[in-house]
Amino acid sequence: MPEVHRNTSARMGEKSAWGTGGMSGRAAALRRRYPSIRDLFDRARARTPRFAYDFVAGGVNEDLCVARNRAALDAVTITPRYGLDVTRPDLSVDLFGDRYALPVGVSPMGLAGLLWPGADEAIAAAAQAARIPYVMSTVANSTIERIARIAPDTFWYQLYNVPGDDHRVARDLVKRAAGAGAKALVLTLDVPVRSKRNRDVRNGLSVPFRLRANTLRDIALAPQWAAAMLRHGQPRFHNFEPYVGKAAATSEIAGYVYRNMAGPMTWETVAMIRDLWPRALVVKGVLDPRDALKALALGCDGVLVSNHGGRQFDAAPAAIDALPAIAAAVGHDMTVLMDGGVTSGLDVRRTLWRGAAAGFAGRAFLMAYAALGPEGPAHVMRLFEEEVRLALAQSGSGAARSARNIDSNEEQ
Repeated sequence: MPEVHRNTSARMGEKSAWGTGGMSGRAAALRRRYPSIRDLFDRARARTPRFAYDFVAGGVNEDLCVARNRAALDAVTITPRYGLDVTRPDLSVDLFGDRYALPVGVSPMGLAGLLWPGADEAIAAAAQAARIPYVMSTVANSTIERIARIAPDTFWYQLYNVPGDDHRVARDLVKRAAGAGAKALVLTLDVPVRSKRNRDVRNGLSVPFRLRANTLRDIALAPQWAAAMLRHGQPRFHNFEPYVGKAAATSEIAGYVYRNMAGPMTWETVAMIRDLWPRALVVKGVLDPRDALKALALGCDGVLVSNHGGRQFDAAPAAIDALPAIAAAVGHDMTVLMDGGVTSGLDVRRTLWRGAAAGFAGRAFLMAYAALGPEGPAHVMRLFEEEVRLALAQSGSGAARSARNIDSNEEQ
């Protein structure tokens, strides 16, 4: 395992002057131009068609839950403690028996190849290099087996409900993930029905693309994206090829997924998969402590507090607001994780303060890839490392593993 006490400034180049301007090298140049993850959103927007950017950036209905996640994270304050030696905080975290370099993970992102082709594999490779968990979506644009080869030490797999024929396809996906060596299986609970995403409705989004006038206009304004899409082909749900046929058209596979990946992930299904899955089992999309307790009773190992990035239910609470009660209910017995609006190392520190063992992000990594290509996700990994280290030190914590507050929100 690579050493987790790494010096961010040293990797960016030796300083020849006071201040960050004295750093040199490509990583330092990226840091000066894009010092925050939010800076990458603007560049991604400029390089991609509107329908692709909106699919990733947007949420359900009027994007209220997306905004609520951001506002709630910004509202979390942490009372710092001083007089402690925090010059070399330990950023590592233990999750389900594996040590990771940061209390950060990559959330599952379906149809990531729409924003930029090759996204799943590029982000998985960056996660492997940085040694943080990468959760592959059921509807990724790569295969379980391919991602497992790219990220053998950090690969987790996320499963949606595929209930038909006594869960035949779902069972096989679980078997494939186990055979590929996935460290954890993440069951998404918060998609009982498909949501209505107004941005996508307005843009007429579909897979494969329907070349309406507005779609053609958007593509014409993003020539680099168009060239990349021509090289790679339209995004395809490769994990479903064994069940439809490798020779099947992209439209056939997309139609199969739309028809068959539907309906709630019930507790009965969770119990069935618990019996099938040999390693850590996490339920994702939990916002109520009662659901977390139900997952614990069924033998699940972890819970990922999440409102699906604001993409399912516009009236849902912010994930960071739901986190403390869930951590208090099950945090001594399960691993509690969180995603929902995380776009900085300070946000990660906030999730630890509120009781999570790690904070997961999705859009941050995908926007970085669209903005900068293959070096984008690695740049985000460096930003997270630097910012988590600074946030831990500034708040007076010497280690990510001891920064959790699972019993209350009071000063630690």
